[in-house]
This record gives sequence, C-alpha cells and structure tokens, in this order.
Amino acid sequence: MNAEARPTVQLASSSVSALAAMKGVFARDMKVAFRQRQDLLNPLLFFIMVVTLFPLGVSPEVSFLSQAGAGILWVAALLSVLLSLDHLFRHDFDDGTLEQLVLQPQPLFLLVLAKTMAHWMLTGLPLVILAPVLGVMVHLDGNSIAVLCLTLLIGTPVLSLIGAIGAALTLGLRSAGVLLSLLIIPLYIPVLIFGTGTVAAAAEGAAVGAYLALMGAFLMLALTLAPFAAAAALKISMSNG
Repeated sequence: MNAEARPTVQLASSSVSALAAMKGVFARDMKVAFRQRQDLLNPLLFFIMVVTLFPLGVSPEVSFLSQAGAGILWVAALLSVLLSLDHLFRHDFDDGTLEQLVLQPQPLFLLVLAKTMAHWMLTGLPLVILAPVLGVMVHLDGNSIAVLCLTLLIGTPVLSLIGAIGAALTLGLRSAGVLLSLLIIPLYIPVLIFGTGTVAAAAEGAAVGAYLALMGAFLMLALTLAPFAAAAALKISMSNG
C-alpha cells in the first residue's frame, strides 16, 4: 500500500494533549492494520498451524498432549507474536510517518506505548481468544484452559512490550527479522517459564496466586520501562538511518 493511501498522523500542535495523541496513534494503527488484513491473519494462521501440526509430528496420545499442551500453546503464541513484530514500526519507517512521530512535542514513549497496545490488540488478544478452542484440541481440562487464557492475557502484552524494544533496535537493518529473534527470544524465556508453570500448577491442583502475581509484576515492569527503552532505541535507529 502506498503512502498516500495510509492515514496520516496530525499531532503537531503542542496544544494536543498526550492522551489525545495516544488515542490518535492507536486509532490510526488500527485503521491501517484492517486495511492490510494479511498482516493480521498471518500470526493467527501460524498459531493454529503450529498447535495443529505438533501432535502429528510428536505424539497424538492424550496423556502426552494433556501434559505438554500448555507449553505447546505458549510456544506457539510466543512465536506468533515474534512473527508480527517486524511490522510494528517498519511500515511507518518506510512511509515517513515514524519521523513525524519522533518530531512530535508529545513524549515519544507514550506514542510508542499506544502503538504497542494496538499491536497487542491486533495480535495478542486474538491469540487469547483462540486459546480455549486449541486447548480443547490438546486435551486440556477446563480449569487448565481458564488458567492458560489468564496467563496469556497477562503475558502477551509483555511479549509485545519487550518486542517493541527489539523492533526499534533493528529498524532499518538488513536481516532484521533474524537479529530481532536473537535479541528478543532470551528475554521472552522468563515469561514462557512462568506462563507454562502456572498452567502446570493449576493442573496439579496447586495454588497459582504466586505465579499470577509474578506475571503481573512482569507486566507492570514492562509497562513502566519498555516504552522508554523502545523510544530511545527508535531515536538511535532514526539518527543512524
């Protein structure tokens, strides 16, 4: 899609509040995404394909799938989010919109936060909605599916927030997708461990409050620090470009 067909950001006036600027960026990203439906469908199709093909490639036994199902779904969700991260800033960088955002009088980290939340709404939230159906496919019980959805609801925003840092750092580089994976996957490991561990504890009948509290702490920490780091990385990438 050419630049003329894409909605533009008009936030240059210093009288525009930070909240209004965030709403404008969020609404624009949502409109652009729904005009490029293939970018929306690719992570969801990848998520479904990984979960569907895993039993065929490893083992279709109910006992195995019920034990490994949470891990399968979490790994598939992590990879699906990772697949979509390269587009978080790429289109705006190519058509010059990102340069406008960097020059706005509003704090850049708030605009980055708005873009990241739009990314989660378009990528992470659909994964949470699909998780119950795929959870039944891998023979998880009702309680495990409920806890799985809760962990994904808390954890997928963390994946988007951390991923925004990597996407900003690799912006404009050749083979950015490979480098992005190398940078981000190690940072995703704690979220993956606690996400699957929470579901495993629920399946054994143990209390999951401590696990959920830790995942909530991850989310608060990511919300607090990741937008600042991503905004700084964007400025570095734009200055180097």
